[in-house]
Amino acid sequence: MLKLSADDHARVSAAIAAAEAKSDGEIIAIAADQSDAYHDVGLHYAVLVLFLVLAFFAIWPDQLEFWWTRLMGWTAEPSMRQLLTLLLGLALFKFLAALFIMKWRPLRLLLTPGSTKTRRVRRRAVMLFKTGAERRTVGRTGILIYLSMAEHRAEIVGDEAITAVTTPETWGEAMAALIKDVKEGRPGDGIVAAVGLIGDVLAEHFPKSSEDSNEIPDKLIEL
Repeated sequence: MLKLSADDHARVSAAIAAAEAKSDGEIIAIAADQSDAYHDVGLHYAVLVLFLVLAFFAIWPDQLEFWWTRLMGWTAEPSMRQLLTLLLGLALFKFLAALFIMKWRPLRLLLTPGSTKTRRVRRRAVMLFKTGAERRTVGRTGILIYLSMAEHRAEIVGDEAITAVTTPETWGEAMAALIKDVKEGRPGDGIVAAVGLIGDVLAEHFPKSSEDSNEIPDKLIEL
């Protein structure tokens, strides 16, 4: 798992202060180890295994008698109740085994579809922005840089005034710089680069005014 050092925190704080010195914008940087536990993904795979077991024996029902003989060691022909009980036991065993295996977080994360990761990182970023940054600035010029390191994904969420004059494409260069450094194992460098590029955009649309004050602390928050 990628980690941020004390030096990374200091450099990000300095980058935020430098960016905000050029504009009325307020930049919030948050880094999280992971945006979601994805336990439901593990459950979905376990259910899939259960259905595959049922499908296997539906296609090859003779295998039930084979496994009855192999497991029970009885030569007498099993009854339908015994075979169905065996089927239930095998399906339940495979389900629980798959569920147990999927408790290993790296595997669960690996098997989570990319689209699911993207949606949940976005959802977490929006939630954090709404609770910690939205409408906390007089001019509605707060903007959140959110990095979810396990998923190697990031989001940039802006307040009302910022979204009125920008589009998601506006932040493409900042996002690319952030993700590039994260994938290379340098999350601190990525956040610093993104802050600088976002600061340039904010300076263009919201140049520094004499009335502006520092409304949100210039620091990196780790969750």
